[in-house]
Amino acid sequence: MTRAPHITVAPNGARLQKSDHARVPISTDELAETARDCFVAGANAIHLHVRDKDGAHSLDSEIYREVITHLKQTAPDIEIQITTESADRFSVADQLHLLETLKPAAASISVREIARAPELISRVYSATARHETKVQHILYDLSCVELLEQWLASGLVPYKMRDSIFVLGQYAPARAGKPNEIATLLDAAQSLNLNVTVCAFGPNEQACLIEAAKVGCDLRVGFENNTRTPDGASWASNAQAVAFLKAALNAQGKESAA
Repeated sequence: MTRAPHITVAPNGARLQKSDHARVPISTDELAETARDCFVAGANAIHLHVRDKDGAHSLDSEIYREVITHLKQTAPDIEIQITTESADRFSVADQLHLLETLKPAAASISVREIARAPELISRVYSATARHETKVQHILYDLSCVELLEQWLASGLVPYKMRDSIFVLGQYAPARAGKPNEIATLLDAAQSLNLNVTVCAFGPNEQACLIEAAKVGCDLRVGFENNTRTPDGASWASNAQAVAFLKAALNAQGKESAA
């Protein structure tokens, strides 16, 4: 491996419920406990989704503030990245409103989703630049890479915003990520000089992440993308998945980033 990868845990996502896995963290207390346990297990950061009172995906800035405050008290050393994912519920205007009102330290933003409203693209990235939000571009496929390349070249996206996450596989219809997808995306994005994180849906998650670490990528692991161990059993918790990944990295001769 070329460098020690930064590990982010994505513990819940937009859609998972307790019926999918009993340990999916949904409440504020559950998210705080998960952040603490995953930090102890080796995660450097948490990718945060919040839910409304009915357990549905939310982009409510007040809910985010409450959860973030609690996380900072319970797990003060873990980095916090929010999501702006629409999950087929929210518009680009809603996503922009969250970024402008919450002013998060870090946020993941899907170029595919922001492209739904061309008239708001510049406002989205101007807002994040103004509030010094660390943006991570969500890239699902080659078309997303091409879109980001165009926006960087045109100045719609500030030149310094070079953090990205490659999503291998997909949630629906279900498709498991494969390790060989990493090279294809890296080749396509080579000229962009991106800082790349990788996550992967399905049972190949851990194999994909080990391959990603070998080529210098950072890693995201957790129930948002996969709730099962490589042999098909259910993870006991997100922290167990983080610990398993960290042990696998150690076995390869490279610990996660301190």
